[in-house]
Amino acid sequence: MALDREKASELWEKIKHFYEEMYFAPYRRTMLKEIRNEEDVFKLLAFSEMLGIPNPVSYYTLELMPFMLEDFHEWHQRMGMEKSPLDGFKCC
Repeated sequence: MALDREKASELWEKIKHFYEEMYFAPYRRTMLKEIRNEEDVFKLLAFSEMLGIPNPVSYYTLELMPFMLEDFHEWHQRMGMEKSPLDGFKCC
C-alpha cells in the first residue's frame, strides 16, 4: 500500500513537472534575454567611473569589481567594443 502511494506521488510529481515545463518553455528565452539586459545595464553603471562617466556610488560598486571582472570580456564584446575600454585593464 505504501509502495503504491510512493509510485503515485512520484508519478504526480513527474506530471506536475511536465506541465510546468510546457507552461514556462515559451517564456524561458524571453526571461533569459531580459535578465542579460539587466545585467548589462548594471555592469555599465558599475564600470561607468572607469569609462569616464561620473558615478555617485563608485565607493560601493568598487567592492563588486572582482566579481564582475570574470565575465568582463564577454560583456564588452556584447556591447560592441572590440577591445577593452578600460585603460588599466587589458583583457584582449
